[in-house]
This record gives sequence, structure tokens and C-alpha cells, in this order.
Amino acid sequence: MVDGLLDRLGVPATAYTHGNHPVHTPIDGSAIAAVHLESKAQVTAKIDQAEKAFQAWRNVPAPRRGELIRLFGEVLRKYKAELGELVSIEAGKITQEGLGEVQEMIDICDFAVGLSRQLYGLTIASERPGHHMRETWHPLGVVGVISAFNFPVAVWAWNTTLALVCGNAVVWKPSEKTPLTALACQALFEKALNAFGEAPEGLSQLIIGDREAGEALVDDPRVPLVSATGSTRMGREVGPRVAARFGR
Repeated sequence: MVDGLLDRLGVPATAYTHGNHPVHTPIDGSAIAAVHLESKAQVTAKIDQAEKAFQAWRNVPAPRRGELIRLFGEVLRKYKAELGELVSIEAGKITQEGLGEVQEMIDICDFAVGLSRQLYGLTIASERPGHHMRETWHPLGVVGVISAFNFPVAVWAWNTTLALVCGNAVVWKPSEKTPLTALACQALFEKALNAFGEAPEGLSQLIIGDREAGEALVDDPRVPLVSATGSTRMGREVGPRVAARFGR
């Protein structure tokens, strides 16, 4: 059902066949793919890569970082129909809602591109003659994104586009119920990276995993900010764990 879509979106067949975790469509409950779940060690390795990418990306001028997101928005426009259809199949939404979610991704790209030229700070009066104080905002580092099944692509885009223009790297752990749309988003983002040509390797990392993978991301002290979307129960568990290590 999804092989042709994933092929057009640039996802290799090895990523969604013969894995240890079956993927079902809520439309009729049938299995449509089988992905490979990643271990805690693999999660740690991807955070390592993102941390190294952040060290380089933070020094790229913000308007230049915005150019990467502009290119990503163009890729999304080109593949809107395919990605929207995949969202519909994997998340069980009607086609128009799937397309609407991709449009939200495109819209946040446009917003983030504008933001990349508006990362202002204040100039503050000083009591010392001939001096002034200047406020400068610095990127945080590796931003962790945990998303739910009901908005499988838009939530990631909202977080990632803003994080990247602000100079951060991103590690994304999607719902294990919707890994195919995540693989597609990563493949599309890599198209933008190839067109951009100057981004450090590992800038955007994808984790296909279960609860253990999510816990590894939440508990890692190299991830200063975690954006987690999900159930109230999940929030009650994630919030204290991040706070315990003084993360945000």
C-alpha cells in the first residue's frame, strides 16, 4: 500500500521492511510495514552526532540557517500530495486533513525563514559613560522532540524549523505508531540538506524506537530542551525527569 509512496518520498525499502516492529494502518488494521526499533546505544550515538553538528551549526549566521529552512519548504511544496497521503494512511486521517497537516509544515517554514532575520536583542543604557550593554541570545544545543501519533508531521516541523534557525540541532523521536511519516520527513529534509550543501552531518537526527528510546532522549544531559507532545500520563513522567537534570 505504501511502498510506492515511500519510494517517491525517498525512503529506502530497507528502512521499512523486515523490521522487528510492525506498522498498522488504523483504516483497516492491516500491517503495512515493519520498521527496525533502535536501541538505547543507538540513541546515544545519534545524540553524539547531533552535539557535534550543533558545535558547527551555532556559528552559521542566522539568515543563512534560514536558507536551509526555505529550501525545506520548497521540498515540502513539491511532495505535499505524497506526504499528505502517507499521513492519511498511517494516522487514519481523511486525505484533506493529511494535506492540511503538510501545509502547516510549509507555513511554519515560511515563518521560521522570516524569524531567521529577526533574532534581535536589546541595547541597554549603562551607567558608565561611553558604554552600553547589549543582549545576545545564544542557541541551547541539542533539542529533543517527542511527537504523538495524531499529528505525526506538523508537530515535528513546528519544533524543528524554529530550533534550526536559532542555531540548534534536533533529535526526533516520533510515536512508534507513525514511524513511516517520520522516515519520509527525514528523507525530505535530507533533500533540502543536499541542496543547501553546507550543513554539518547529523544536524537532524531521527530515532525510530519505543519507550526505552524516548527515556534515553529525555534523560540525556546533552539535551537541554525537550519538546514532548503526548498524553497527560506521558507528560507527568517526562516533566520531572527533565527537571531533575535542570533541563527545560
